[in-house]
Amino acid sequence: MKQILLSHGGGGEETQKLIKELFFKHFSNPILEKMEDAAVFETNSKLAFTTDSFTVSPIFFKGGNIGKLAIAGTVNDISMMGARPKYLSCSFIIEEGLPFEDLERIVSSMAQEMKKSGVHIITGDTKVVPKGSADRIFINTTGIGEIVYEGISAHNIQEGDIIITSGTIGDHGACIMAQREEIDMEGELQSDCETLWPLVEALIKENITIKAMRDPTRGGLSAVLNEWAEQSNIGIEIEEENIPVKDEVQGLCELLGLEPYTLANEGKLIIAVPQEEAEKTLSIMKNHPLGKDAQIIGKAVSDYTGKVILKSPYGSKRIMEPPAGELLPRIC
Repeated sequence: MKQILLSHGGGGEETQKLIKELFFKHFSNPILEKMEDAAVFETNSKLAFTTDSFTVSPIFFKGGNIGKLAIAGTVNDISMMGARPKYLSCSFIIEEGLPFEDLERIVSSMAQEMKKSGVHIITGDTKVVPKGSADRIFINTTGIGEIVYEGISAHNIQEGDIIITSGTIGDHGACIMAQREEIDMEGELQSDCETLWPLVEALIKENITIKAMRDPTRGGLSAVLNEWAEQSNIGIEIEEENIPVKDEVQGLCELLGLEPYTLANEGKLIIAVPQEEAEKTLSIMKNHPLGKDAQIIGKAVSDYTGKVILKSPYGSKRIMEPPAGELLPRIC
């Protein structure tokens, strides 16, 4: 099997061979292997439920690929609601002619990424479309998780709450832009694509009061903070010099006239916690591999209701505008 053919999506012998020899090889579990029209499972707890589609271009990038991104992205959305990732569905839309070795590389990386959270793919679908009908491969994943920490919401933030980022911002968006436009950057600019559940679990186990939590994907840090300010009807003041940005990301932004605050991450989280728990939260994050570059970046204030204010090291202030337009198409 050198390439994916239309017959691999036809439901016949070739489809069965693809499912059993590739997908079962990497995604094997008792529920999936029953090959029913729908997965049957039991749960007695409150659930979080999300879905996402992944069309990133290029499909292989420094730090990951479309498969790793599909697993991490959906698991992270579940995790941000205080839910332990349990089950995924996965659908592939594959362009005729995709090299089989590329598909196996993608599927293998998905299996490796699932091990980080213990999530399982228990149902799925494969479609093969004629050459030119898609761009190599698209993936849709739907996730279900069991809520283990209740009450996380963008509506919860109050005056005095502290805003913390788990690390450098804009890494994924900058990486995709540089690779797609073939911009040769000095240093090791790569995506931060990573499953965040282990870090979230560490915070929950230490009884941190989580007011709000979000992974800053499309729209980046700016989109998250502006949404929080609006939904909590509060002002958010950010110390610009405290926002961690890699030199390579800053350099790319200066070259292209972009703001790092609007670029996506795929392996960072933004969290709001009570002021009295800020230092403990920061310590937990810094002692975890996924939060070693964590920083306190700001706080909720009673002024500037519904706005995010950037405070410069010199004391001047400006509004952090919500992202507008589509600066980075197909980053996920």
